[in-house]
Amino acid sequence: MKISGNTVFIPGGTSGIGLGLARRLRDAGNTVVVAGRRVDLLAEIARDEPGIESILLDTADPAAVVSVSREVQHRWPETNVVIAMAGVMRFEDVRTPGFLETAETTVTTNLLGPIRLLAAWTGFLQSRPGAAFVTVSSGLASVPLPATPTYNATKAAIHSISESVRVQLAPTGVQVIELVPPAVRTTLLGQQDDPSAMPLDEYLDETMALLEAQPDAHEILVERVRFLRDAEAEGRYDDVLAMLSGRH
Repeated sequence: MKISGNTVFIPGGTSGIGLGLARRLRDAGNTVVVAGRRVDLLAEIARDEPGIESILLDTADPAAVVSVSREVQHRWPETNVVIAMAGVMRFEDVRTPGFLETAETTVTTNLLGPIRLLAAWTGFLQSRPGAAFVTVSSGLASVPLPATPTYNATKAAIHSISESVRVQLAPTGVQVIELVPPAVRTTLLGQQDDPSAMPLDEYLDETMALLEAQPDAHEILVERVRFLRDAEAEGRYDDVLAMLSGRH
């Protein structure tokens, strides 16, 4: 993926890592369109972020994914990069009555949302030069945080789907890139003040540097996430899982 000269669509780009990437990509010389389900955040972006376009979309709504994707393709026909950023992370306890509802919401947003976006964009992206579809998994796809079981499972599934779809799309010229964040200081799971989480600006700095240095990369792995990603290969899996089990 080239670092500039793209038109980038970021569902889930109204806060956190998504909005941070939108700003960095805009500043790098890209046209950026963000989408989200919260009207107040979209209004703030329209007011405070010149150079970033915004559009309403709840990726949990399959019909909206189709209609809004078509609208973006019509209004911004040069779109050649899609970053499927929308996601939720919630504590879960299988022993409680609310577990199933939380699990289903997590699967709908974190797994079905990106799959629906893939379906809506794959054909269009094949017609665009320098096209890329960017997925977002997590270091917890490699070693789970037991307090968020469905989140971990959806991110493991995103990793697997990314690997498979990358092979399928290789002949078309559409690049599939997987972002693999560690814990980052955002409002996801209330980590904005967590000293053990990576500062957002540091994550964005390293991610943008890796994208620029490795335009053909399959995965974007910042150094902080390798503690999780490499745990099994390095024989540390059981110890890391035990550590994560004691956090909550």
